[in-house]
Amino acid sequence: MHLLHRITEDQIISKCKSGSIKHQELLYKQFYGYAMGVSMRYSLNEDDALEVVNDAFIKVFNNIKSYNTDKPFKAWLRTIVVNTAIDRRRKELKHQANTDIEDAYHVGSDASAVDTLNAQDILKLMKQLPQIQLTIFNMYEIDGYNHDEIGQILNLPASSSRVYLSRAKEKLRHLITIESRNHG
Repeated sequence: MHLLHRITEDQIISKCKSGSIKHQELLYKQFYGYAMGVSMRYSLNEDDALEVVNDAFIKVFNNIKSYNTDKPFKAWLRTIVVNTAIDRRRKELKHQANTDIEDAYHVGSDASAVDTLNAQDILKLMKQLPQIQLTIFNMYEIDGYNHDEIGQILNLPASSSRVYLSRAKEKLRHLITIESRNHG
């Protein structure tokens, strides 16, 4: 009999708030896959993503007493994972944000290009984006931050966030076009 199947998420969180190491381990195991999925979108490789996940869970356990159980735990965890990934990249992003923005590719988008690619292909292409573009693309397109929020978090003007997002989309279109030709 596995303990994870007999105890609810709320019970695990309640026990974590009481400081139970055993329940912290259960929470980690239950949400590891989800946290790793979020982290991989912001990380350059699996080792980096794992470090982000582990750092995020340390923050979760240190702050679990402040978790509001009226809101979904996954949403709270996602915010912590995203912020942890961004914190780890802040120096790198700050340096990249101060350099000249690379020239964007101006290519047309073939709507059928994406049809030949699977999710893994697209994630691999995303990893080819410069870190600042990857981070902003994830924050805006996947995690739903607006440009003002992104600007505040990354310490750059909202207009720069818009430019980086535009450049990321243009580069992805270019990479997708090339990749679809290779698959076709």
